[in-house]
Amino acid sequence: MSRPAQHGAARREGIPLGRLWDIPVVLAWSWFIIAAFVVIVFGPQVAELYPGIGLGAYGVALAYAVLLAASVLVHELAHALSARVFGWPTTRIVLNLWGGHTQFENFAASPGRSLIVALAGPAANFVIALIGWVALLLIEPSGVANLLANILVWANFLVALFNVLPGLPLDGGRIVESAVWQATGSQEKGTVAAGWTGRVIAVGLIVVVVLVPLIRGAQPSATTVLVAVVMGGFLWLGASSAITNARMRLRLPEVSAGRLKHPAVGMLAGSSVQQVRRVLGDRPGVAVVLTSPAGLPEAVVDSGALMAVPESQAAATPANAVARALAPGAYVPEIAEGQELVQYLARLAGSEYAVTDRQGTVTGLLQQAVVIAAITGRSHL
Repeated sequence: MSRPAQHGAARREGIPLGRLWDIPVVLAWSWFIIAAFVVIVFGPQVAELYPGIGLGAYGVALAYAVLLAASVLVHELAHALSARVFGWPTTRIVLNLWGGHTQFENFAASPGRSLIVALAGPAANFVIALIGWVALLLIEPSGVANLLANILVWANFLVALFNVLPGLPLDGGRIVESAVWQATGSQEKGTVAAGWTGRVIAVGLIVVVVLVPLIRGAQPSATTVLVAVVMGGFLWLGASSAITNARMRLRLPEVSAGRLKHPAVGMLAGSSVQQVRRVLGDRPGVAVVLTSPAGLPEAVVDSGALMAVPESQAAATPANAVARALAPGAYVPEIAEGQELVQYLARLAGSEYAVTDRQGTVTGLLQQAVVIAAITGRSHL
């Protein structure tokens, strides 16, 4: 991707903050939601601790939100810089509602490398927490500075601890993924397993934070319930997305133009409706693809329109009159399969494609809906 394209994408996603180690950093618009939440929730608490601070309490809460964003930035930089060691190109770092994420381009991963890159983020937060704790012991700040320092230490410690839980979309999910990947040789199977442990963690979070206190007769605060439900929902959706994407990748090897095509024959575009009907009489149920004199697929005969032509006019009516045009270049070799096939079809216009053999002869017709159904595992109606 070119730099201008990245800049435009960054502008749409949020506010570009510049580059760190040549890695673009973007503050997503959604970050302001979590910043507002922190200010609204923690502002009154700061005011209670320091009655004389007035509206400055909300400034302190905002400072906490900014420090938290900085901690997330360090977390994501740890991912990006550790990935750079293995030659993985980083597109950008985005700070958003859920903390942040690091976007990578295509790269060749292994179980060990994936695990190292994933755990580099929590490790960075543990380091920040440790440095902050030592600084508190040595400097012993007071007032607002002491409050912010303690919050920063505990926030980094809890973020690191939370992120190493063994379930996707958390960084610790790569522990499960890498273990299953190493054992089975399939990253996708590892991702599915880590996605399920992520779902267990999502449910467990709500049970521990909300249901257990209720069973014991305690009344968790509305803020606690809201945070637990939102975080649990985020984890569930992230885990479910990981499972869905991994299952799609597992099905990719079975996605083949030759296996998914509907049988078809090629006929010259100058053929008549009568000639097409004669071919269909010998081979009922096949599709008819009209080709140029050079043999390139151009159109597909519409069976309904074909049968609507009166028999008396069939010999004089060109098949082109009852055909729908294919998009330019909408044909694929029957040996095309997997990711290569999906990426190629994604670049083509239209929703149907002629399938050809090694000699360029039309052998089938491929429908976009059939390919999608094969990838997603859903029935095509």
